[in-house]
Amino acid sequence: MSKIEKAKGFKHSKPGLWLSIGTTAFGALSIIKDVKKARTESDTLLLANAVVGAAAIVTGTLLLVRELRQLGSDDVLAG
Repeated sequence: MSKIEKAKGFKHSKPGLWLSIGTTAFGALSIIKDVKKARTESDTLLLANAVVGAAAIVTGTLLLVRELRQLGSDDVLAG
């Protein structure tokens, strides 16, 4: 398998999944910032937006973790 073919499969490899989980964690920082801003300004709509965003981040992270668990020893970039 060529290096280009391996790189195309990076998203579905263990390192690729860990990278996705890490970048999702940075998205959580934005949500925390929005929640703090919504509380100080008593902005219900901004708070609702932050809650929906947090739910999306949690769901996305759980999907990535599930895929990471299902990934077997056939990981092309592991070895």
